[in-house]
Amino acid sequence: MQQRMQPADVICLCEAGGRIQPLRVRLMDEEQVYQRVDIEQILRRDEIHHTGAEAQIFLCRATVGEIPRVFELKYLLRSHRWYVQGDMRWI
Repeated sequence: MQQRMQPADVICLCEAGGRIQPLRVRLMDEEQVYQRVDIEQILRRDEIHHTGAEAQIFLCRATVGEIPRVFELKYLLRSHRWYVQGDMRWI
């Protein structure tokens, strides 16, 4: 299965100290309908600093249709864009 980055709308909390906390993700499903996913827990957060590719990466847990799911959410610092990494056909 090929991993891909899907653009996402994200509601997040920006703390006074600069820390970002994603709260909710909105993605378009295969029928071109927006689906909302509430993030229940951030399992891990990392930062990458490569030439031209600075990002914050969040490993998130959410329940979708009574099934717990884990997915990776990326925030690209230079472009100020959010992406979900991987296959999101379960939305």
